Amino acid sequence: MELILKETIDTLGEEGDVVKVKPGYGRNYLVPQGKAVQATKANIAILEQQMSTIKARKEKERLAAEELSKKISGATVVIEQRVGEEDKLYGSVTSADIAEKLAGLGIVIDKRKIILDEPIKTLGETMVTCKTGYQMTSEVKVEIVPISIEE
Repeated sequence: MELILKETIDTLGEEGDVVKVKPGYGRNYLVPQGKAVQATKANIAILEQQMSTIKARKEKERLAAEELSKKISGATVVIEQRVGEEDKLYGSVTSADIAEKLAGLGIVIDKRKIILDEPIKTLGETMVTCKTGYQMTSEVKVEIVPISIEE
């Protein structure tokens, strides 16, 4: 089944691409969700008329992704966590914690775009990869420091 993508999907392609997918995936997911339309002659003609608009939007998104990537790559996030004996964290640091601290620095990024294989459970510095969009990634330095617990 041939479809025209109405938005960028990481596993298939970018907005405006004509892709071949299995009929069930297209019929049951992509078309009902509004992510694609069937590649008929009429829809292809409409796509050709809209290509200049799509290209301008893609360029704008690419520039925004580059700007975000520059901001993130220079950032260092310091997160304070409670620790117990032998410097073991009571909790763990998740992508939501990192996104919250980045927002405090004026860098807004969705927590789902922060790639953590598993939550951080140790003190020290860790480099964390963030998807900035337009198939770009950037690394942010996350520093986990202990909170002094007053008894």
